[in-house]
Amino acid sequence: MTLLNPVLLAAAPPSASPTFWEGVAAFVAQFQVTFHIFAILLIAGLLRVVLHFVIRRVVARVVSGVKRRQQISDTGLLMASPLAAVRVVQRTRTLGTVLNNVVSVVIVVVALLLIITAIDKNILGSFAIITAALGAGLGFGAQNIVKDVLNGLFMVAEDQLGVGDVVDVGPAVGVVEAVGIRITQLRSVDGTLWFVRNGEILRVGNQSQGWARVLLDLSVPYTADVSGVQTTMLDAALQLWDSPAWRGKILEKPEIWGIESVSAEALVVRLVVKTRTNARDDVARELRMRLKKALDDTGFTALATPAATAAVAATGHVPPAVSAMTVAKQQSSATATTPSANGPAV
Repeated sequence: MTLLNPVLLAAAPPSASPTFWEGVAAFVAQFQVTFHIFAILLIAGLLRVVLHFVIRRVVARVVSGVKRRQQISDTGLLMASPLAAVRVVQRTRTLGTVLNNVVSVVIVVVALLLIITAIDKNILGSFAIITAALGAGLGFGAQNIVKDVLNGLFMVAEDQLGVGDVVDVGPAVGVVEAVGIRITQLRSVDGTLWFVRNGEILRVGNQSQGWARVLLDLSVPYTADVSGVQTTMLDAALQLWDSPAWRGKILEKPEIWGIESVSAEALVVRLVVKTRTNARDDVARELRMRLKKALDDTGFTALATPAATAAVAATGHVPPAVSAMTVAKQQSSATATTPSANGPAV
């Protein structure tokens, strides 16, 4: 049997077994990059949720404040309130949507950069040459993206359009359903959803700002009593104005602007009614029905010609009429068999 040297035994240090925390530290060190990436994703997700919550709360408080000042609990009923209050709600919601998109993009970009740095601190430097080459190749494409983003931000900041507005942006016409940092979504009257790049929007015709105007043009033949037609038109419009159901939708007393134009076939008489933007079409339809009934009651009959249409003049500019209703004096039974000296109305 070999005996151990007592001197060597005394000189040898006692063997120490690894503790629990040293094992945990070794495990963490082994998966340090994985835990780092997980922490970045967790913080980015929490930050996105918190910022979106804050933005939604701010938007909700602004909308609630407007409702409280207008003493209205339903946002849909707010559309019948003063126009400034409606614009505050629409603009606040649009800004909230854009801010949510911006926050999401910024957080995702920052998180990706931090994850790349966690994987390899020198990897960004090694990508410098590749990044320069890609930047030169994608420079023109990036210009379009930057143009879309900047144009979208300026349109919202300058209140050119908002969610719920009826706009004409050139390529499409419809109700704004969403405004993103690069794309604006419009829903047309036939239900088509249009995706329009913000950078491609060169002009915006907003039919929901300020006020609207119903333009009703009647082509009256030379044989008709123009004064009588004007009186009939104005009486029908004033009856609509005095109706309690329509008084809140019409902003000013209807007016007859007289003879708008003279053609070889007829005289064009114009009736105008200033309305709220969201009530223009309803007022125009009701006014046509009442005018038809009034003309029938006074002895006039409407021929089968294009119907009068409504047009918006939100900035004070009145566009020309695009169609008209021809009104002819109803002939008696005696003249029905005898040609009129003035000839038939066109």
